[in-house]
Amino acid sequence: MRKVFWIASSYYAEGLPFSLVQQVSVQFFTAAGAGTPLIGLLSLLGLPWNFKLFWSPLIDLFGNKKRWIFVMELILAGVAMLLIWPAQAMNLSLAFKIFALMAVMSATHDMSVDGFYIQTLPESEQARYSGLRVAAYRVAMLVGNGALVIIAGWVSWVACFALAALMLIVLAFWHRAAMPTPERGAKPGDRRWQQVLESVHNYLAQPNIVWALLFILLFRAGDAFLFAMVTPFLHSLGYGLVARGVLTGAIGTITGIAGSILGGLIIARWSLQRSIFTLTFIQSFAILAYAWLAWARPDVFSVAAVAAFEQFAGGLGTAVLMVFLMQRCQKGFEATHFAIGSALMSLASTVAGSFSGFLVRDLGYFHFFLLSFAAAIPSLFLAFFMPSGLFHQEQKRYKNARITV
Repeated sequence: MRKVFWIASSYYAEGLPFSLVQQVSVQFFTAAGAGTPLIGLLSLLGLPWNFKLFWSPLIDLFGNKKRWIFVMELILAGVAMLLIWPAQAMNLSLAFKIFALMAVMSATHDMSVDGFYIQTLPESEQARYSGLRVAAYRVAMLVGNGALVIIAGWVSWVACFALAALMLIVLAFWHRAAMPTPERGAKPGDRRWQQVLESVHNYLAQPNIVWALLFILLFRAGDAFLFAMVTPFLHSLGYGLVARGVLTGAIGTITGIAGSILGGLIIARWSLQRSIFTLTFIQSFAILAYAWLAWARPDVFSVAAVAAFEQFAGGLGTAVLMVFLMQRCQKGFEATHFAIGSALMSLASTVAGSFSGFLVRDLGYFHFFLLSFAAAIPSLFLAFFMPSGLFHQEQKRYKNARITV
């Protein structure tokens, strides 16, 4: 039973700093009155996750991964406490620097947790607990963009960041006590770079890899534009911190989880090849709902319905992408290949999101959301004309992928 708790808590500890950096920072800057160009540039805080593969050998070379987890969580707690300083005066320049530091520490912590999980659990148990990992991670995002944002609205940003720091301190000492001590010397760190290069070469040597890379890069293009601007858009409609915490945090996260689960079940039943276009179409079509919101500016119930529908559709898309990424993973290189694919996907989101604010400033929200939908159209063409050879995978892959979304 203790194993279940430390697995869940370690992936909750992964998701909480990610939510602070990628979601709560946007809420903070929006509440401080930042313009859309600056809010869009917050997407660049995702760069440490895009490039974490390049300093991952350090975690193998120095110390064991349990110690890395403990130290990183204490550092993350300290960085969260640092956010109290700019929160008192809404100092955006200082806040951005601290969020950037948190992003680097969080990406390093992620690699420590993932490495510990792979090193400590046998392969059969890694699959068994995949659903638990994802659920815990998404609960952390619900707490971050939901509960903590609501606390910031009801009490203060100081209380929000202090509570986040307290949670990370408790998690650090819990993990120090509950996690098993990993065995020494699984893979020598001095060979890690050679293994990375070999993995990259093996990944790029797959048949139809150009199609796959284009699909990974472009699949989230429309959503990347949209997600970066949802918070300032809701702010422009007159919704404050508490309302945004409920709409995008609570409602959005819950429906997103539901969409991911349903998408995984659909793919497991009908295969990715038969369902990829339909699910991709639903994800893309949902963007137009925000264009309607920008045009009609309806009541709060319509806004909640659109937020729920768009996040649900995004969850369906998440299932597609996760399965597609897993099918690109070759035996013996699974972890690295998945890291390559997910980094490529998130890099595209980072780049698209970074200049979304400038587009909103120049176009307005209605035309911006139409442009976001246009950015999603290439992924529809790729999904429709995808070479069938990309789907010739074992049926077992579908089942394994289903539980990880």
